[in-house]
Amino acid sequence: MIYIAALALIGGAGLLIYMLKEAFADRIIYKELSFSEFPESFGEVKLFFISDIHRRLISEKIIDEVKGKKTDLVIIGGDLMEKGVPFERVKKNVLMLMEIAPVYFVWGNNDYEVDFHQLDALLLECGVKILDNTALSFESQKGDRFVLIGTDDLSKDRERLDLALEDAGTGGFRVLVSHDPRIAKQIKKEHNIHLVLSGHTHGGQIHILGYSPYEKGRIKKLPETTILISNGFGTTGVPLRLGAKAETHFITLKNG
Repeated sequence: MIYIAALALIGGAGLLIYMLKEAFADRIIYKELSFSEFPESFGEVKLFFISDIHRRLISEKIIDEVKGKKTDLVIIGGDLMEKGVPFERVKKNVLMLMEIAPVYFVWGNNDYEVDFHQLDALLLECGVKILDNTALSFESQKGDRFVLIGTDDLSKDRERLDLALEDAGTGGFRVLVSHDPRIAKQIKKEHNIHLVLSGHTHGGQIHILGYSPYEKGRIKKLPETTILISNGFGTTGVPLRLGAKAETHFITLKNG
């Protein structure tokens, strides 16, 4: 009986250590995505996407690896912080990401747990562009457009996809960033949104016997668009993961 109890204790401790390693992994997932609509005049556009940082400090290992990849844009997909996270830590994370490339940010639900006016001021001070129901357009030498669209947080009823699309104008290759993947329900074929980047669900964070209320992060092809749902970098609640390892994403967009 004592032997069985000891084995159970060792097994439990081993599982806990494994879940901690999953939660604090410094993982970059590399993915090339080809679209026939992507303008050849851009060659390739390289994005580093990180979502749901919460309480974590981004490691220099990740920064150093991505810095060597000639990244064009860094995108923070919301939940940069949550209640109780020091603003000094947030600023350090942001400045580290700024070493890679220009940084763009959309709001997540946990970002509103703090003084979001202070967070807004911090981001502007650091030179981060906030996409809150707005869009930015980049133009190639041939006049083709790459459009980055961002919506405010859906769960707080602050998203206005209609305003963001109006700001985007017409045409162009369009990437929409929204913290909450449920934004996909609002997308119509005529919006011509080619890719959606989102997080929020943490990929379920902890899967018991393979089950969680949310599916693991992945790329899905929908009738109206393609969506990437990230497991996210940090955790909420308990700092543990099982079956949904922490991740960031390096995405190369090209014609194909």
